[in-house]
Amino acid sequence: MKEPRKEETGGPRWTDYQIDQVIGRVLQVGVLAAAIVTVIAGVAYLRQHGTEIADYRNFRGVPATLSSLSGILRGVAAGQPAAMVQVGLVLLILTPIARVALTLGAFLMQRDRLYVLLTSIVLAVLVYGLFWARL
Repeated sequence: MKEPRKEETGGPRWTDYQIDQVIGRVLQVGVLAAAIVTVIAGVAYLRQHGTEIADYRNFRGVPATLSSLSGILRGVAAGQPAAMVQVGLVLLILTPIARVALTLGAFLMQRDRLYVLLTSIVLAVLVYGLFWARL
C-alpha cells in the first residue's frame, strides 16, 4: 500500500485505494450494526408479542408514532421493541447515505468539481427524500 502523498498545501492525499477501503468499511459496519440492532430488537419484540395471535384479515401498518425519527427515538426511550427495530432499519437506510457523503468528501479532497457537483445533487436528493418528502 502506498503512503499518502503530500499536496502543495502540506496535507496528506489519500489514494483511491484508501478511499475505497474506508467507504467499504463504512458500508460493512453500517450493515452489520443495522443487522445486530434489528435482530436484538426483533428478539425483544417476539418475547413481548410472540404469543399473540396474528390477524391476517386486517392489515395494521406501523403506528404513526413510529413513522418519524423523533417518534422512533421517543419509543426507544420508552423501551418499545418495535421502535428499536425501526432504529435498525433507519441505520440500514443511513448506510448508503453515509457512503455518498464520504464519496463527496473524497471528491472534495481530490478537487474534482464535476463529481463534487454530481455527488452533491445525489446527496441532496437522498436527504430530501429521507427527511422532507411525504408520499
